[in-house]
Amino acid sequence: MCLGIPAHVVEVEDREGGLALVDVSGVRRSISIALVDEPSAPIDEGDWVLVHVGFALARIDEEQARETLELLQRGAELQRELEEMQRGTVA
Repeated sequence: MCLGIPAHVVEVEDREGGLALVDVSGVRRSISIALVDEPSAPIDEGDWVLVHVGFALARIDEEQARETLELLQRGAELQRELEEMQRGTVA
């Protein structure tokens, strides 16, 4: 199973090299957009992509991105609650 994380494209750093700077929940990093950047539909600032291990695998719309980020945040919250219950710190 792989986990793709929604990322917001901040800047296309090197179109020929297929690199873009993206923001994932406040963390910025360079990724490869070579798999999804097409001449007929180039990746541009403001686009959302699904990223796995440093590669954009698909272009997604903003609604899909926000829903996925909310689900990931809720999953992290539930994980913390479960760990607290296991430690006996939650009543």
